[in-house]
Parts: sequence; C-alpha cells; structure tokens
Amino acid sequence: MDVVILGCGYVGIELGKQLTDAGYSVVGVRRSEDGLNSIDEAGFTAVEGDVSDPDSLAKLPDARWIIFAASSGGRDATAAERIFVEGLESSIAAYGSRSNPPERLVYTSSTGVYGDHDGEWVDESTRVNPTTDKTIVLAEAERVARQYAKEYGIDGTVARFAGLYGPDRYRLSRYIEGPVTEGYLNMIHRDDAAGSITHLLTNDLARDEVVLVADDEPADKWGFADWLAEQCGVQHPPKRTKAERLAAGDLSDAAQRRIKTSKRCSNTKLRELGYELQYPTYREGYAAAVAAFKRSQNE
Repeated sequence: MDVVILGCGYVGIELGKQLTDAGYSVVGVRRSEDGLNSIDEAGFTAVEGDVSDPDSLAKLPDARWIIFAASSGGRDATAAERIFVEGLESSIAAYGSRSNPPERLVYTSSTGVYGDHDGEWVDESTRVNPTTDKTIVLAEAERVARQYAKEYGIDGTVARFAGLYGPDRYRLSRYIEGPVTEGYLNMIHRDDAAGSITHLLTNDLARDEVVLVADDEPADKWGFADWLAEQCGVQHPPKRTKAERLAAGDLSDAAQRRIKTSKRCSNTKLRELGYELQYPTYREGYAAAVAAFKRSQNE
C-alpha cells in the first residue's frame, strides 16, 4: 500500500481521489459508516479505524506514506487533545513499530496556531502564538508530528492550512447577508489543500518541514463580502467593526480571542516548492458558488 489517510474526511477524500488518479494505492480510514461510504463513493479503499484505539490501528495496512487528517468534530480542547495529540502519538507509535514502517507522515494543522499578529504577514519562520485551548493543542500536535515521528525514523511534514472552503463549505449566506465583522480571511480551497499534499508527496518535498498552505491573497472581509454581493447581484451586506461585535456581549472568551486575531498568511514557500494553485484567490474559488446562487434565484 502506498498511502493510508487517517481521518479521511473533507480534505482526505479529495486527496485520496487525486492520489488514486495519479496511480497510487490508497486506503482511507474512518470510524463511521457514512464516512466509509463516502470513501467508497470516491473510488478508493475504505477501512474502518479509530486513531484513538491502538487495537484498531494495529489492523490497518502498512503504507509508505501516512496522512493524519483526523478531525475532533468541532468539539472542545479535551476532545481535540485526544485526537490530535494522543491519537497522533498512537498512530506514529503503531506504524513506527512495524517491521516495515512508513517513510513519511503528513499532519494537517491550522494557521490558527499563529494567534494574533495585528494584521501583519506570517510565514513558516513566524513564531507560533496560539491563543485558545484548541490552538494550543494543535501547536503541540505539530511538535509531535515532527519530533516524535523522528524517533521512529519517520520524516514528518506539517501542512498548516488556512481556512478551508469549497463544495459544501462556501457559507455564502454568512457573507452576503451579514453583518460582516472587519478583519482578514486567509483561505485555501479544498482541492488546493489536497493538491498541495499530493505535490509534496509525489515530488518528495518538505520532509521534516512546515509548509503554510494558503492562497495568494488574504481577503479583507468587508471587501470580500461586497465582491460576493456584487457577483450575486444583491446589495452589499451590513458591516460592523470588531469593537461593535465585541460590545454585543454574546461571545465566549474563545470567540472573542478569534475576533481579535488578525494576520495575513504568506504562501511564498508553497509557491517556491513549485505548487500551482487551481484557485489562486477567492475570485476563482467562489465562482461555482456564485453560479449556483444565481441559478437558485432564477428557479
């Protein structure tokens, strides 16, 4: 087996399709029946498994490359730690202890680990500064992916994703209806998130490195929302400043920290590694969503 994708969900299924199309043998691992069915429908092998269960991991096939793309399901930091840290450690130990261990591990992380940089540019050399319990867990998982994997002779790569969007995750109404809070959006289309990993693996790039995976243009939220409204033929949505949103008093502490966080993510390294984005900016990436919205308005 060439590739095992642990937690083969939104990005993992697209990644599996791309690698299968490129001639690689791929197994996608999920816990739920619905998840397994989605993998089957995508055209590659589905295997039931749970990264938090060592006995389950022991039953998975050997592979050259392991992708850890599991999700905590949007739950709290305790659940995140169980999946991203403990599950990742268990996966590395389970595969690293085999007679035929994998060469590489790719862990899919988040640009949330950067925390607040007051709207300045960040890249792989920028110190991470997680500000929520969950992003603290993600930063620890990055360490595990590179340092703990190395103890087993596995080269770990961290793919640090900007905000994912794409089919079933455009959230168009949020931006064209508003109100839209000021700030920056750092985004990456699902197909490019998967495509970047395909590129790094198939070209043997970025072993034991971090790669920030974002598109070419951090978007000003207000400008992005106005562009979407214009493309959809509706009025510009109402806007609010960060101060106005925070003054509403209905946000959790974690949500307040997210509102205050501001940064612009640079994809210079990804570009230098030779990856060509399918969707360089939100304009290309949201074209399908805009077209679907227009069709719905004409029905």
